[in-house]
Amino acid sequence: MSAFLTLNSISARTPDRSLFQDLTFTIGTERVGLVGRNGSGKSTLLRIIVGLAEASSGVVRRTGTIGTLRQDMPQEWNLAEALGVAGAMAAIGRVLAGHGTADDFDAADWTLETRVGAALAQVGLPDCPLDRRLQTLSGGERTRVGIARLIVEAPDLLLLDEPTNNLDAAGRTAVRALVRDWRGGVLVASHDRDLLEDVDRILELTTIGVRSFGGGWSAFAAARDDDRRRANAELERAEAGVRAARQAAQAQREAKERRDRAGRAFAAKGSEPKILLDARAERAQTSGGRAQGIHDRRASAALAEADAARSRVEVLTPLTIRLPPSGVPSGAMILAMDGVLAAAGDRCLGPWTLQIVGPERIALQGANGAGKTTLLRIAAGWLAPVAGTVRRIEGRIVMLDQHVAVLDRNRSILDNIRRLNPDASDEAAHAICARFAFRSQDADRVVGTLSGGERLRAGLAATLSRSTPPWLVILDEPTNHLDVESLELLEDALRGIDSALLVVSHDPSFLARIGLDRVVQV
Repeated sequence: MSAFLTLNSISARTPDRSLFQDLTFTIGTERVGLVGRNGSGKSTLLRIIVGLAEASSGVVRRTGTIGTLRQDMPQEWNLAEALGVAGAMAAIGRVLAGHGTADDFDAADWTLETRVGAALAQVGLPDCPLDRRLQTLSGGERTRVGIARLIVEAPDLLLLDEPTNNLDAAGRTAVRALVRDWRGGVLVASHDRDLLEDVDRILELTTIGVRSFGGGWSAFAAARDDDRRRANAELERAEAGVRAARQAAQAQREAKERRDRAGRAFAAKGSEPKILLDARAERAQTSGGRAQGIHDRRASAALAEADAARSRVEVLTPLTIRLPPSGVPSGAMILAMDGVLAAAGDRCLGPWTLQIVGPERIALQGANGAGKTTLLRIAAGWLAPVAGTVRRIEGRIVMLDQHVAVLDRNRSILDNIRRLNPDASDEAAHAICARFAFRSQDADRVVGTLSGGERLRAGLAATLSRSTPPWLVILDEPTNHLDVESLELLEDALRGIDSALLVVSHDPSFLARIGLDRVVQV
């Protein structure tokens, strides 16, 4: 297999820390997933590969063309510009109109129109006119245009950075098909486990280097869990070794103290010459010192082994968080929406009718632009409907959007806890932070410096730990900015929550893992 990309001993760092060191791998005609915790350097690595950033050290060799999924195209562009074919289509138009130049004839690609049409159909945008402006498309539709551009350009190697974020089911299906059917190489950084199931191998960026796992997500998760079990077992053995070494050292000290007391008692009798007593004492001192040195070295070795094992567990094992009970009554009417309409520019969304009774767990699903976020904002009381009625349990509903806007980004986690829970004492605020795995100085970190997963965890801490716990938790695309570790942490927490849940997510694996009572189409 010829390589389109070779990385040799690549290292990268930020001004204050190292991201990764001595990264070496090749990619040929294969599909490779890239995973790692937020902040591990996945996006930086992709930028280095494409040439938009410089590595601290190492060599990047590219022997094929590279394509990236553009998700930041100017909204005033039309479809032809977004697909990168505006100039080529204009040249064909001039030729067909009878005033083409020699350069137009040389550049004319008579298969282009067919290929563009096929690419748009493949991503679910058939018959979309090339003069249509991107600003008239939803975010998910614009991402699909970016996918169509890659299909038209057909580079040797695709670099995809979280390509399924903000996509509806149709868009996610298009991305998955793109990765699965691509004839060249693919490197995709993603937390989408369904997408990662289709790759040939997974590279994991960690603080201790890069590890490669053959197979898709299921194989990776099984190997990772085995690593965690082994790491915990190694830590238990190492800590047992520390305890044994300390006990042996203590036993040695106690034995020496007993011998010393016996020697002093014997010397006090005066029955032996002083020169013999001194010689015996010197031998005991030398022997005891040698034995103590052996025990000290064993204890140091055991401590070093335990430290190494502990650092490995910290890399491999995610945090856990504990959510307080809400005590929501099983028959309580939490939310009732009847015939609700909302305005979105010149469009009318709805009508929507929805009831949540007791601790129901509901997911809203629908295409991009259907109004799911608008419905959530009305349910939470953030937005008033233009028609229809809404009844809710006031004061017992919280909503977290994907940006966790409830938090002040310029203040610390602890300050936000105090701000949103004014009745909590300093001790109680620190306890809330600890319950959500922000311990000691972590509680003083500024929200704006947190990763996506940490920010969501801080938002949960601030909103779920009120003196009157919420009976309904509303989450809008909570997985968009999470790494896989944080995603699994959130799933574990939500499985244990006893309040009602109203969730919008395009991630079917996430929805399956948190447990739902029903799905409502919008």
